[in-house]
Amino acid sequence: MPSIDDSMLELNGKEVYLACGFTDMRKSINGLAALVEGSFKHDLFSKSVFVFCNRNRDRVKLLYWDGDGFWLYFKRLETGRFKWPTLAGEEKTMSLTSAELGYLLGSPKVIQKVLRNEVKIGAVI
Repeated sequence: MPSIDDSMLELNGKEVYLACGFTDMRKSINGLAALVEGSFKHDLFSKSVFVFCNRNRDRVKLLYWDGDGFWLYFKRLETGRFKWPTLAGEEKTMSLTSAELGYLLGSPKVIQKVLRNEVKIGAVI
């Protein structure tokens, strides 16, 4: 099961902004871009990564400007939920490192708990 890493999205040196609370996942590139510019007061074209999560915390979207156009990444969990922060007060975004984003999107994976190196006892040929 792939996780967010440098092979999927170049994160090194990029600022990552997480939208605290939940976001309407019906929004596409234009709707999420309007949130970034209007509510978050961030430069949409700064080559930063903006991360959004739904109310049930089982879907995430990442919005990224690569200098030529926008990328919209989408992840839906089949089981489990993301641990998503909420901030008190007026704060709407949280700044993360690329490593922290990787931890947030990649853990905990149920499949890692299920897969084990099973030892089979049987006849030796």
